[in-house]
Amino acid sequence: MKIEIFGSLLSYIVSLQKKNIMPEKVTPYKDSNLGKKEQVTKMFDTISKDYDGLNRVISFGIDIKWRKRVVALLKKESPQTILDIATGTGDLAIALVKTGARKIVGLDISPGMLAVGKDKVKHKNLDSTIEMVVGDSEKLSFADNSFDAVTVSFGVRNFETLETGLSEILRVLKPQGALVILETSVPTKTPFKQGYHLYTKYVLPVIGKVFSKDNSAYGYLSESAAVFPHGETFNNILRKIGFIEVTNIPQTFGVASIYVAKKA
Repeated sequence: MKIEIFGSLLSYIVSLQKKNIMPEKVTPYKDSNLGKKEQVTKMFDTISKDYDGLNRVISFGIDIKWRKRVVALLKKESPQTILDIATGTGDLAIALVKTGARKIVGLDISPGMLAVGKDKVKHKNLDSTIEMVVGDSEKLSFADNSFDAVTVSFGVRNFETLETGLSEILRVLKPQGALVILETSVPTKTPFKQGYHLYTKYVLPVIGKVFSKDNSAYGYLSESAAVFPHGETFNNILRKIGFIEVTNIPQTFGVASIYVAKKA
């Protein structure tokens, strides 16, 4: 019976990926009356102090390498101003200093995550370059054409309305400005596909429950990753919003992808 249930669940997740369907609502707390945005804020506030260490364990430290590749791609564009959306504890914002940008704004909806990030920025004496601000990615407070580049690391799948968030990014980018997104994706080749599903569905939530204060958080993160549109499907969403020169670069057998696009 357990095998049959697992088989049905795995088939369902795979079918979602093949059909490129994203459920209307994948939220951290199933029994909450709060909207997704409020739930995500609550979740990240709760796990903020455990987030960095737990992420290193869960990703085996490979996420550091992925962020370095984002920095290398963006450095070629020589941006002077960068907006890092869903900056969290500031890992990518801090790494982006190596692009040579004179101003980097790290924006996040979670004050708890930003508090950790601000401490890291201060410890590295980067206050003059990096500004950490609370903000809503779907209602950016910046003027049109404000930034040479925008980055998002493992954040777009947390947008309440994906197309609204992407449209806001397009609005604040300068013409010919670059967008670089690092996000989870799903491997398509055997045995990586099967291993990924087993790890994200069963192992990752257990690790989260053992080491995190929030039992729901890492279940949500694995579920949202499993159903998020990736690859060419996400490329097409970016094109629909109005981005040009859209491409994606799979990372580590396809468990993550880097998306690169520009504003016309």
